[in-house]
Amino acid sequence: MTAEILCVGTELLLGNIINTNAAFLSRELAGLGIFVYNQSVVGDNPQRLKKSVELALSRSDILIITGGLGPTYDDLTKETVAEYFGRKMIMHDESLDKLKKLFGNFGREMTPNNAKQAMMPEGASVFNNNYGTAPALALESENKDKTVIMLPGPPREMEPIFTEEVRPFLLKKSDTVLLSRAINIFGTGESAVEHKLREIMQSSSNPSIAPYAKEGEVEIRVTASGCDERECLSLIEPAVLKVQAEIGEFIYGIDVKSLQNAVYLKLREKNLTFASAESCTGGLIGKRITEIAGSSSIYYGGVVAYDNSVKIKLLGVNPETLKKYGAVSEQTAIEMARGAAERLCTDIGVSTTGIAGPGGGTDEKPVGLVYVGVYYKNKARAVRLNLARRMYKDEREMIRYIASSHALREVLREI
Repeated sequence: MTAEILCVGTELLLGNIINTNAAFLSRELAGLGIFVYNQSVVGDNPQRLKKSVELALSRSDILIITGGLGPTYDDLTKETVAEYFGRKMIMHDESLDKLKKLFGNFGREMTPNNAKQAMMPEGASVFNNNYGTAPALALESENKDKTVIMLPGPPREMEPIFTEEVRPFLLKKSDTVLLSRAINIFGTGESAVEHKLREIMQSSSNPSIAPYAKEGEVEIRVTASGCDERECLSLIEPAVLKVQAEIGEFIYGIDVKSLQNAVYLKLREKNLTFASAESCTGGLIGKRITEIAGSSSIYYGGVVAYDNSVKIKLLGVNPETLKKYGAVSEQTAIEMARGAAERLCTDIGVSTTGIAGPGGGTDEKPVGLVYVGVYYKNKARAVRLNLARRMYKDEREMIRYIASSHALREVLREI
């Protein structure tokens, strides 16, 4: 089966809102074995919306529309789809009663235009919306060969409605399952990965093996099609082993989403803790690890030691080390990492010190030079990195982000 995603809203076209709905829906539909070949965005204009609906249904079995279900005059998604199928709009009493109750709970009077949200095309399947006022719905053609699913635009409503209501509805329509596993890679580029895996990728059709560039990382997605999850896994696992055999040294996890997730899971598994000492990254390590719920069990805290006086006073860096080798040096990185672990009483300490630019570099210590220090079990080491990325407009931020990624990666390597 094929599907198309149509996101409605002038605010999307103007760039006032980032369209995350299409990415979410594409992933979910792929997991159901429903292929998405087209995505589009249209403003709140009935003529253009009508043309978009006609085009989508001329080439797809399923059209999923987000947005345009609100109470205002320009929310016309339901009316446009009803017109396409030749259905009249009727009041859905259950939805109306729910809206009245919801407004009563808010202590607000429901205005007449809100009742518009309870108007549905005749014959529609109405889904519960426990997260907002706009009911979601599906409308099928008479011979069931075309289906339009209409969902609210806000992701906080759309995503749980799809998971709880629409997914079971669509499962009845698909006899194929698509399953993917993501191999997470850091420390080598997309072109190098593709070069090493080219023969494997070209010779494999089910599962397919494809590289995707992410910010400072590469993801290999292995996707199989089968009648159920077990069959898909039986096809995926041998392919994953082949990839691991070729580039295992750069793989930091499978289906772990990010480096910080990998660090969290591994430290929790081993019952270890860590702390950070950051100069050039300015707290990015701490920010990234604390994005994960429950990270307090493995991350005690960090010191942003931008000035040398902070390195000395809070981390115990020897002033003679700074005088002899400088703040950006292997020796300073090691003492910062040791200081983080000892002062914050953790098993592991990790540090970053470098020159993020755009100024401050020299021939000896250019912009992009970063040292990452790691301390564990009374042993310390540091790695020297050249992270200059002059092809990027935001070179400074890229250097800082990649440095924090290397720091997280070194924690994994250490254990």
